[in-house]
Amino acid sequence: MAQQSARALAFAALSEWRLGGRFADPIIHELLAGSGLTGPDRAFATDLFYGALRNLTLLDFWISLLRPGSLDHDSRDLLRLGLYQLFFLRTAGHAAVFETVALAGRRSRSFVNAVLRAAIRRADELHTSMAEQPLATRRSHPEFLLKRWSAAFGDDATAALCDWNNQPAPVYARMNTLRVEPELFRASYPTAASLPDKRNFVRLDEISQEALARGECYIQDPSTSLACELLAPQPGETVLDACAAPGGKSSLLAELMGNEGQLFACDRDAARCEILRENLERLGVKCARVLRKDWNSGELPSELRESCFDRILVDAPCSNTGVMRRRVDLRWRLRPEDFPRMHKEQIGIVRAVVALLKPGGSLVYSTCSIEAEENVAVVERLLKEFPFLEFGAQESVLPFRDHFDGAFAAKLVRAA
Repeated sequence: MAQQSARALAFAALSEWRLGGRFADPIIHELLAGSGLTGPDRAFATDLFYGALRNLTLLDFWISLLRPGSLDHDSRDLLRLGLYQLFFLRTAGHAAVFETVALAGRRSRSFVNAVLRAAIRRADELHTSMAEQPLATRRSHPEFLLKRWSAAFGDDATAALCDWNNQPAPVYARMNTLRVEPELFRASYPTAASLPDKRNFVRLDEISQEALARGECYIQDPSTSLACELLAPQPGETVLDACAAPGGKSSLLAELMGNEGQLFACDRDAARCEILRENLERLGVKCARVLRKDWNSGELPSELRESCFDRILVDAPCSNTGVMRRRVDLRWRLRPEDFPRMHKEQIGIVRAVVALLKPGGSLVYSTCSIEAEENVAVVERLLKEFPFLEFGAQESVLPFRDHFDGAFAAKLVRAA
């Protein structure tokens, strides 16, 4: 059987995603795993799939100008891929049209061919029409998100945030000092670019599978270190990472602790706990113990006692709007009601763990959201509900301002 092409794989991924049952990342990863495609073809397939999702509204707007009226799903997906190649990747017209038409069914080939060739002829008209559309169309973001962000950050920041979200995310890695000294890592991987003010992080053009397998580095955005550094665990302390999987922050906590003391890393899902356990072992973490715990239900494991932790990290489940650049289809999955729902869940988790904090101990609440309901509003609610908690510090990362993934962290201290 002939090997599937990169375009065919992207088409299959887009078709499956359209059915609505699965997220984009597992779809493309599963298809690539069984594809046999070479590295460049895998990258091309991923770019086609993610690029079409990032620019979905604009691509559909162009399709509506080229072919008003209803359209079957497969033809629409093929036109999305074809237009993305023509106007975003700048693929040669004959190649983009020929290869895309080849994926169409016999009955729709002539139609797909005609629409894509019309797009080439009318390119100037399509771009002029795009410029006259609202930001939600030009940058393919839901209108309700743009209204939220404009109210919170202003129109210019909102436009910059949309541009940020629509660009492929760079690959960053944290050098794991439990396995290797940063100087030795840089000498071994000279193409790894150092980051100013982020001494243990590098930007990677190529991912070294050997370095990952040996635990010398962990793929992680620099903004993820914000909560760990604010918590500042010390060697010999007893620390709880309440929502730990897949383990990036847990391993950094262990590193800050010098691998000395006790670190309890919890997650509610058994499969995620296994991934957490594997990652911590690979990264050389010796002081951690993995526990399965759903903070919204059930009794505490026997290992957890009231007022026994010096420091607690609650990296809470959230809307993930700060990492929308990496979670490509997130914008199409979010709904307005998700934000109050997440707020309620986040409060519930902190409410369940706060009794475990020693007098004088510190709790850091963090998210990768940029939404006020999930960040400052949660902190304000906690301070009102628990008078024994005192505000310590608060920091945030905003992509359009700081040029890393969005993050929020607030430190609360239990009165001695």
